[in-house]
Parts: sequence; structure tokens; C-alpha cells
Amino acid sequence: MRNLLLDTHVWIWLSIEAEEHMSETAKRLLHETRQKWISAISCWELAKLVERRRISFSIPTLAWIRRSLSEFGIRVAELSPEVALESTFLPGFHQDPADQIIVATSRMLKMPLLTSDRRMLDFRQVEALW
Repeated sequence: MRNLLLDTHVWIWLSIEAEEHMSETAKRLLHETRQKWISAISCWELAKLVERRRISFSIPTLAWIRRSLSEFGIRVAELSPEVALESTFLPGFHQDPADQIIVATSRMLKMPLLTSDRRMLDFRQVEALW
């Protein structure tokens, strides 16, 4: 696979080497994919997890993000006006704004989304894999 958009939790699991949380397909795709991406909103989601003390790092959050992106060769897809608008055209999708942005990013960039989130996997208007 050429490009793959990672959901926030997949990016975190990849970065902390928590493969036990991943499906065999996910592990294979992460290994085979040429270019891994995250949505810019994933950085915000990660920061919110730190803020709420659901996760913590031994280094500052921004340093962790930069290290993860560099170490795993992950690119960040910007939150463009087109992605923002697309996120409002997801009929029947749930109301989590971050998930809406991630799905819209996948759709706009025409790249599959790697996620274990059942709501995204069940949404027929995005190519979601697990």
C-alpha cells in the first residue's frame, strides 16, 4: 500500500510499540505501507489525552510528537478548509469532531484509514481498515 492515514490510537500504539492492541492486518499494513500519515487533529487529540492525564510521557508532549513523527516517518495532513468543510458532509456519522476531521481527511486525500474504531469501520463512506 502506498499511503495510509492512521487514526490517533493507531499512531499512539505504533509509537509506543503496543502491537498487542493491533490486528494482524493492521500490523501487516503498517509494515508494508510506504507513507504513513496522521491528521493534524490527532496531535490535538493526543495533547488532550495528556491534559486529562489519560496518558503521560517522560518528555514534553511536543517533543514526543516530533520524535514519533520522525522516528516512524509519519507525515501530518493539514486541516485545510476543504477538510473542514468535508467534515460537515458525513451523513449518518457520529458527532465527534475529531473523528469527523479524520474521516474527512481520509476522504479528501483518498487514502485508507487504519482504525480499530467500530464507528469508523462501519461508516460506508470511508475506506477504513483493521
